[in-house]
Amino acid sequence: MVLALLALVEAHADAPPAAASPASVASRLAAQSPRQYVLGPGDDIKISVFQNPDLSVETRVSENGTITFPLIGTVSIGGVSTEVAEQRIAQLLKQGKYLVNPQVTIFVQQVHGNQVSALGQFNRPGRYPLETTQIRLTDLISLAGGVAPTGSDTVIFVGTREGKSVWKAIDVGSMFVNNQLENDLVLQDGDILFVDRYPVFYIYGEVQRPGSYRVERNMTFFQALAAGGGLTPRGTKRGIRVRRKDASGHIAETTPDLDDPVKPEDVVYVREGVF
Repeated sequence: MVLALLALVEAHADAPPAAASPASVASRLAAQSPRQYVLGPGDDIKISVFQNPDLSVETRVSENGTITFPLIGTVSIGGVSTEVAEQRIAQLLKQGKYLVNPQVTIFVQQVHGNQVSALGQFNRPGRYPLETTQIRLTDLISLAGGVAPTGSDTVIFVGTREGKSVWKAIDVGSMFVNNQLENDLVLQDGDILFVDRYPVFYIYGEVQRPGSYRVERNMTFFQALAAGGGLTPRGTKRGIRVRRKDASGHIAETTPDLDDPVKPEDVVYVREGVF
């Protein structure tokens, strides 16, 4: 379902995020203003100075965030945007009286310093570079090959914003269906997306295909019976029991209505009817 909905991303790319409470985490994250790419250690860059080809340099940002540039020597540019780095180099050239009005341009050739991680049930889990400043959650899901068939509908986001750790569970399907596009977060260096295995329930007893099955969205016990192939000739709907663990870990057995929702790790038993 996640893969099918990713096709809608481009259609919504220019639409403003849906309104949300200012106090909500999603609203704070969605309100990030566009920013220049922030240079990081290991980034390969090309620096050009207008009408001064002798000053063109291809280099890599060192682990301590510095580069060596002709005439001015070591310059610290790690952790700042390309625009700030351009201004910093131009100012040093001007202060050293090497050029009157230098115009410096930095082009990022390969990204190594700013990366995000896609972990768990993705088709291509791994670390991915932030090659632009506006890569969103759905962009990374697409880069990682989408969620695997064994993956949950929920993506866990872990990151840091404004110096505080942020954890957020995002239902990607509902994000588009319910117009919750503020959850399509703009990613930053160090962010992590994690997809767990899909939740399952267990059904046994008088059903055609006992076993474990995926808990689908809004699944009921009537649908759980269908997933198990339906009742055997000896089974009865009145004989359904479910064993469920509560928050304290205690397991209780109840008799559910067929329209009640199935929850992850439910154990459903269908008894034999009395004839």
